[in-house]
Amino acid sequence: MDVELVVVEDAEEAAARGAQLLVDAAAAGESVFFSGGSTPQRAYELAAAADGDWTRAQAWWGDDRAVPPDDDRSNFKLVQDSLLSRLSRPPAAVHRIRGELGADAAADEYDRLVESVSPGLVLLGIGPDGHTASLFPDAPSLSVTDRRVVAAEAGLEPFVPRVTLTLPAIAQASRVVFLVVGTDKAGPVARAFGAPPSPDTPSSLARSRNGTTTVIVDRAAASLL
Repeated sequence: MDVELVVVEDAEEAAARGAQLLVDAAAAGESVFFSGGSTPQRAYELAAAADGDWTRAQAWWGDDRAVPPDDDRSNFKLVQDSLLSRLSRPPAAVHRIRGELGADAAADEYDRLVESVSPGLVLLGIGPDGHTASLFPDAPSLSVTDRRVVAAEAGLEPFVPRVTLTLPAIAQASRVVFLVVGTDKAGPVARAFGAPPSPDTPSSLARSRNGTTTVIVDRAAASLL
């Protein structure tokens, strides 16, 4: 599975590239799976400023914490505040992970919902430990093959139970896009895209099977590749 590596100058350019991919996916009427994090947040803000037509798209999440939707730790809240609430032409449907049900119940519900979906663009980041979505190093969730969504324990702060797409679900996406910036991500990026796949770096395992996998990184994050 080939990976397209796109190296840009800085974090702002990376966010702009990510924003354009989001706008394009929305215009194509895709099911877009969002992630949390400061780098995607800037991409969401730029996508909102572009004010593309999202009425044919559907909004989904690649992972979230088992918290209510108005909790500051919620990935839904981040996307709602930085993108969805700012659109004059919002998505046809918004499918949030109902974390307030608890991780297990929310995962069961979302697994049923996602079962009928063909993921379009799945946006991912990489954590300092190499995790992506809420798939943490050497976690049992990495071995799941019979579900698209599972509950997961947090490997980093905040230590809140999570709900996450599984690797098979990510593999079904038409396009997987990693958005990663900063010198602190250089090591994880090198392990994810410059070394053999390994469960100790879950981001090295997350690839589109029949579509494309694109990695947008600034020069700092790409410095060890």
